[in-house]
Amino acid sequence: MTAETITAAASGSWTLGDRVVHRIGFGAMRLTQEGEAFAADARPSDRGRAVSVLRRAVELGVNHIDTAAFYFSALRSANELINRALAPYSDDLVIVTKVGPGRDPSGTWLPHAGPQQLRSQVEENLRQLGRDHLDVVNLRIVGTDSIAERFGALADLREAGLIRHLGLSNIRPHHLAEAQAIAPVVCVQNMYGIGASPEQEAFLRTCGEQGIAFVPFYSIAGTGREAGATTDATPQVQAVARAHGVSAAQIRLAWTLHRGPHVLAIPGTGNPDHLTQNVAAGALKLSDDELTALDVLHDEA
Repeated sequence: MTAETITAAASGSWTLGDRVVHRIGFGAMRLTQEGEAFAADARPSDRGRAVSVLRRAVELGVNHIDTAAFYFSALRSANELINRALAPYSDDLVIVTKVGPGRDPSGTWLPHAGPQQLRSQVEENLRQLGRDHLDVVNLRIVGTDSIAERFGALADLREAGLIRHLGLSNIRPHHLAEAQAIAPVVCVQNMYGIGASPEQEAFLRTCGEQGIAFVPFYSIAGTGREAGATTDATPQVQAVARAHGVSAAQIRLAWTLHRGPHVLAIPGTGNPDHLTQNVAAGALKLSDDELTALDVLHDEA
């Protein structure tokens, strides 16, 4: 079996809300521009290439796509690229979006949306994606303040049928408890990967115990964040990568998936070769010794 023939099914599956998804998904943040996401001078991506990457992802069995209305460059919108590439949508495709942050047409970040503004953000995602409901909506936040009003507003939209399931992004454990008192939470999307903080490690385990999907972002990029992955010079990662004949990025993805059956990866790329490699990472089986070496790196970071 070659990387080109491995599908997302090799990563296993998880029931997200009421839909079964493969544990390797696709993040749309990098689709709209070349280079660093959200950079003011970023060059818009090639439309045809972006559409082909999305279609190839689905051909490779990806049925979980993460997006947002604020993922756009001067000429490209991630949601509208998804609509162009994949509509009419297959029944097994789960599109997860997020609300809270916003950008004006120039790309300047706006204050996070309050309860009254969240409905318009949900409606904008619906319009761009060409849908009458959203499969999962994550409330993305910054800070430690109460989310009750904002999450309650999304819960009302769920009751109205505009949203099927609710999730949370960039949160602390107390936010999860606060939200669960209002409506069910099917996923938590937080920054996580090799070297993540002990607090995030504990939170990942908490989500698993509660049957909630934990969806890491920047699991490859790490501290590179929006700029993406840099050359990985970490000896432990490089040694495992050489042993398997794969890239360091694939090892970082594989390690993340080994953290629990409820962990869903959403690596993003606009590069078709990287897409194939990311999907193939879901089939990598790391030995106990390899996991121990990477765990030591994780704990020491």
